[in-house]
Parts: sequence; C-alpha cells; structure tokens
Amino acid sequence: MNLQQYFSAHFRGALAFSGGTDSAFLLWAALESGAEVQPFFIDTPFQPRWERQGAEALCQSLGVPLIVLTAEPLSCSKIRENPSNRCYYCKRLLFTTLRRGAEAAGFSLLWEGTNASDDANDRPGMRALAELEVESPLRLCGLTKAEIRRRSREAGLPTWDKPSYACLATRFPTGRVITPADLARVETGERALMALGFSDLRLRLRDWGALLQLPGGQQPDARRRWGEITEALGSLFPEVRLDAAARHSD
Repeated sequence: MNLQQYFSAHFRGALAFSGGTDSAFLLWAALESGAEVQPFFIDTPFQPRWERQGAEALCQSLGVPLIVLTAEPLSCSKIRENPSNRCYYCKRLLFTTLRRGAEAAGFSLLWEGTNASDDANDRPGMRALAELEVESPLRLCGLTKAEIRRRSREAGLPTWDKPSYACLATRFPTGRVITPADLARVETGERALMALGFSDLRLRLRDWGALLQLPGGQQPDARRRWGEITEALGSLFPEVRLDAAARHSD
C-alpha cells in the first residue's frame, strides 16, 4: 500500500503536527492526495517556542490552517517525576488532548508521523498510540526516514533536511524531576548554541551542569570555540562539558 492508496481509503483525518520532517511530509502528501486533513499543534512546555513558529509558518505556506491546542504535562505526577516510561504517559496525555480537539472539530480519525525507520520496541509512547487508535500512515506504508527526506526534497519542502528534535523532557536523566525552570534553561541554552551556528545538538542535564552533545563534524569547531560556548551558557549552568562521543539522532 502506498500513501495515495491509504488516503483514498482514509480521506479525512486530524494530524498531530510538529512541523518536523515526518509530519510535514505527511501533511503535504495528504493535501496532494486530496484528503481532508486538519493539522493540530499541541503546545506544551516540552516544545521550544520556535517549533510552534515553524509549524505555523509551514502550514501557512501550504495554505492550511493550524489549530493549536494546549496541554500541561507537568500537572501529571507520572510525567513530572520522569520515570523510565514517562513517554507513555506523555503520549497518552497529548493524544487524548488531540482526540478531544479533533472531535470538537468534527474529525474521528487521528494521524501522526511515526515512520518505518522508528523502532516500535524502543518507544514506550508507541503503546499509547495503539491504545488510543492513532494511525501512522508513513509507517503503515513502509516509508523510511531516508525515503521521506528524499521525497520531501523533491516536493520542495524546507523540512527535508531538518534535524530531528526530541522534546525537551528527553534532556533530563530518568528519575530527575522535570521543572519549568530546568526546561527553560535547556531551551535557552540550545537556542544560544544554534545562534552560534551549531545544529542537531542536545544539552543533557547532569548533577554538575550540562553535557553538550554534537555530531562528530561539529566537535572540532566546538573545541576551537569553547570560550564562546561557555560564555553563552555560563549564566545557565554551573559547568558545561563536551561529550567526546559523536551525537546520533534520537
């Protein structure tokens, strides 16, 4: 089954839209197939502000309105306390919020952007998607990340080479309570690093400060400019260290 066939059989749905490579391609493909699709962005403290701005800009360029819903994951102790299966509870909250918003807008079918390269056995949130009957058309049609990037580039989508950006809660080690102040520090720090020209990065919280993870190709530049980096982050973390291992995508 290809996407055209999928959307011929499932021609009306609500899409969980982050503005990332996968959900952007899925939105474009649904529109190209003539499906009636309504994208929803779920705004939480776990998403940096620039992600919502990017999602809004992309929907505007595609000529489709974006509905923004809000959720408060920190109001749930099973998310805030950050157990090893936090992602399960978070997905339950997010997609329950999405279902309510979608039904209020007249949509019963929910879509999201998991692709065929994602390991379902390694993602606790996948169980929540199954329980809430959320469909993943890219995965169902066997589309890998590499294929999605190739097709996105051919379609002229600006997200074709956009790095994956996991939610800010992933910067906390398991068992460390997630607080608004720490979320803000991570968001501000990563934004400052992006302003310095670094990309596809993570600032992982540690007891002593933050561990900076960068792709291997950016590490020599980071070592040369370490003074700039520590100056940019010095007011946010007592200590910053560069992970010697090259960062790989989440």
